[in-house]
Amino acid sequence: MPLQPAALAAPAIEPPATWSVADLQRGDARVLDACYRVHARRLYAIALRLTASPADAEDVVHDVFVRLPDALATYEERGQFAAWLTRLTVRTALLGRQRAVRRDQVHRQVDVPTDEPREGDPVAYARALAALATLPERLRVVFVLRVIEGFAHAEIAALLAITVNTSEVRLHRALHQLRRLVGDLR
Repeated sequence: MPLQPAALAAPAIEPPATWSVADLQRGDARVLDACYRVHARRLYAIALRLTASPADAEDVVHDVFVRLPDALATYEERGQFAAWLTRLTVRTALLGRQRAVRRDQVHRQVDVPTDEPREGDPVAYARALAALATLPERLRVVFVLRVIEGFAHAEIAALLAITVNTSEVRLHRALHQLRRLVGDLR
């Protein structure tokens, strides 16, 4: 299910009241399509920030939705489905990046940002997004997960198989480098 530009440009829609995890687990194509339309844009934005590549971000979202019916076997219906789907996207993006590094096929491509700023100066936003893409991956991933996605350091540490202290240090280093590149981002 490739990402359609219209699906990313359109605002997210509210899920139908008749949705159920059981429908998704059965692989009901209409429910899976509706789920895609609700969550694809947000998940693509997360994947883009993690991978710094529009093509890789599309691949991540594609992989998440292709594997979603099987992945739902681990969903325990505790907490929000959107949060679980976000964690699944983060893990998919991180695993994809690890595979690419192991195969020595890392290729980063930074184009014009595809995310529109919610408010503020679009030029400053573009500079910040470009600066974020220049960070080393280990710093960029922690920054995106903590600052943009709001994960706790303990969650980041578990996802990346690092210590909480390492996560905090990487965030500090990422902030320091970003401030140096684009000024104070606070």
